[in-house]
Amino acid sequence: MCPQDFGHVEGTHELIRAVRSPAKINLWLEVLRKRADRYHDLSTLMLPIAVYDEIEMELRPGGGIHLICDDPQLPADKENLAWKAADRFFEEVRSTNSAWIQLRKRIPVAAGLGGGSGDAALVLRVLNEMHGEPLTRKRLHELATGLGADVPFFLQQRPALATGIGEVLQPVLGVPDYPIVLITPPLKISTVWVYQSLTLTRGSSSINLKDFLDQPWQLAQVMQNDLEQVTLQKYPVLVEIKDWLLAQGARGALMSGSGPTMFGIFCEEEQAARVGENAADRWGSCWVKVSRTLGRGVPYEASPEGWKMQGGA
Repeated sequence: MCPQDFGHVEGTHELIRAVRSPAKINLWLEVLRKRADRYHDLSTLMLPIAVYDEIEMELRPGGGIHLICDDPQLPADKENLAWKAADRFFEEVRSTNSAWIQLRKRIPVAAGLGGGSGDAALVLRVLNEMHGEPLTRKRLHELATGLGADVPFFLQQRPALATGIGEVLQPVLGVPDYPIVLITPPLKISTVWVYQSLTLTRGSSSINLKDFLDQPWQLAQVMQNDLEQVTLQKYPVLVEIKDWLLAQGARGALMSGSGPTMFGIFCEEEQAARVGENAADRWGSCWVKVSRTLGRGVPYEASPEGWKMQGGA
């Protein structure tokens, strides 16, 4: 069992920071081509949503990385992406401090919602602030890209059109706060397997961002995910969930990332809430969550006034 907290070291100063890391959905995901480096070029609109992991970080003298997590599925060592992010940061700035990270998982693991990537991004960002921001935004972005293609998106935590392998980000304004219902069945899907099994047909993007922003509720033309051709064929329950969301009145339904989370967008919060209640009954073995997209991004207090000091001189 994970301890509830680390306790405090007497006689030392400790900077403590508590933050929330949001999940994301892909409103569309086009896989354009395979690259020489074995990655794929994408065009995807990524939206943060109001579902959060909770992270508390303490900076202490002495060196080392210490991580605890309340989800037994996740390692609490160098195999954890949040641990890797702290290690990359300390290596970059040659810090002799230690990071104590407490991670409370509220986002399902390996669900296509970017939980691990978001945790890693917040660890990078907060450690940089705690050290007086020695790294530029550009360098933080580079470190984030080295951790994973989704990680740079979570440094900004706002809607963005992601291209390249996902690391080239164009901020997007004017996206509504869509009410959504998320349904995640208990499936383990390998992202590597999905991409390896994909038959590429696009070559170029067919979704126009400006046209979408002119009519952001005309969702049928833009809610496309090329990865569905692989994942839904192998896991028919995902087709059932998607069809069920549409039958409940969703304006559109789609798989997020490589799955297995399916989400439906609804016109009104009350409608989404009713569908969420029905989903909990209909899909009892699944994780079900009623939420919303965050069209203006995630409020984030970066000022040192938001930190707490513990301990004495």
